[in-house]
Amino acid sequence: MNAPLNLLVHIPVDALQVEGMLEIPAHAIGLVLFAHGSGSSRLSVRNNHVATFLRQAGLGTLLIDLLTVDEDRHYQTRFDIDLLTQRLDAAVTWLMAQDFARMLPLGLFGASTGAAAALRVAARHPQEITALVSRGGRPDLAGQKILAAVRAPCLLIIGGDDHGVIELNETAYEFLSGEKRLAIIPGATHLFEEPGTLDEVAMLAASWFEIHFRQSAKQRCGPIQ
Repeated sequence: MNAPLNLLVHIPVDALQVEGMLEIPAHAIGLVLFAHGSGSSRLSVRNNHVATFLRQAGLGTLLIDLLTVDEDRHYQTRFDIDLLTQRLDAAVTWLMAQDFARMLPLGLFGASTGAAAALRVAARHPQEITALVSRGGRPDLAGQKILAAVRAPCLLIIGGDDHGVIELNETAYEFLSGEKRLAIIPGATHLFEEPGTLDEVAMLAASWFEIHFRQSAKQRCGPIQ
């Protein structure tokens, strides 16, 4: 698309609406849908930091709240992967029906339990999801069969000091059968609060998406001029 787009969107999911912030720069080469396991996703400082970096790299972003404020108060709901997957799947279906997104390669950026939901959705939509990035995620919660069924190239980013989560990611990584990469950022904890670590996440994610979005565009439309 030639003109930039910036708007608050409401995506119907069963009896409620998922709210999200959609921003697509002019001449975007792809669109990244963010998924987090808590209702703060759209307003998350960390996710917005990464999203800003992606837009500067020419990628559109959609940050959504997978849970309502009330649902987010309950620990069990944050780990309800079936519910998170249902909400994220509805967002993907909605996006694929929009004129502004139909011609753009689509990627998923999942954090925390949202990474498991992103992997499940990627397995459901092998033709539509071009690439996937997990930041400090719990890909293990997607399930071994789901991980093996994912065809989208997957980048799993973990902090070097995120003990416990590193091992869970390493285990999940072994079950991924498609193109994959495991990136461990030295000195970073689970939230990547250490100076420079979140910037490294953003750079890794932008590069991963850009490479695979451009490959997808070449396959569909020939080389990008």
